[in-house]
Amino acid sequence: MRNKFGVLVFLAVVSALLIQLVWKPSDDEFVSYTVNPKTEMIGFYYKDKNKSNFKSITNLKSSLTKDHKELVFAMNGGMYKTDKSPQGLFIENGVVKAKIDSTSADGNFYLKPNGIFYLTTKKEARVVKTETFKVYNDVNFATQSGPMLVIDGEIHKAFNRSSTNLNIRNGVGILPNGKVLFALSKKEINFYDFASFFKEKGCENALYLDGFVSRAYCPSQNWIQTDGDFGVIIAVTKNK
Repeated sequence: MRNKFGVLVFLAVVSALLIQLVWKPSDDEFVSYTVNPKTEMIGFYYKDKNKSNFKSITNLKSSLTKDHKELVFAMNGGMYKTDKSPQGLFIENGVVKAKIDSTSADGNFYLKPNGIFYLTTKKEARVVKTETFKVYNDVNFATQSGPMLVIDGEIHKAFNRSSTNLNIRNGVGILPNGKVLFALSKKEINFYDFASFFKEKGCENALYLDGFVSRAYCPSQNWIQTDGDFGVIIAVTKNK
């Protein structure tokens, strides 16, 4: 009887390990949107012409409409302080609006390495570790957040596959062809599984943007969330 019980326990453990080894994130579990920065317009938005925070996707969409632009995709673009100002680096149209935060503290933002998602004036997109980022004149937009999800093709070493730290999460990664991959989990997910999505898609580097408050506007996939109370919003637009 003992031997039989031991075999059953062994098989159960092996089965659980195999499930973990073969599990791959399903596309159905995410709202994902791929953008070609060379041919599409990606912008980072924080304050309107009256110097008031956009806060919600609704407010941004309304403002863009007045400027004869159509909102194609939008997502909250990084963490923010209690006054809704960007936490860490924020560059808008080449102007540094908030400086890099390289201090150490508690919380997701400070889980090192954290990183920076940025766009150059040559319409190239990058995700890099904060420690390797340099503010050059060719940086058009940038937002800092953390932690990094994928670093040089590997999932962040601090993440645990069996973690019960579950939350709605959104992030951004760079595909091998240079296109930008945005993703929002449709259900609560841990960091490891969220990072796995980007790694499976081929992203060498990917960055966590935020969680719980995360929203995405993606009408092409019938996913329309226009509420929110954010700091920075990342949007893809086209002229009407």
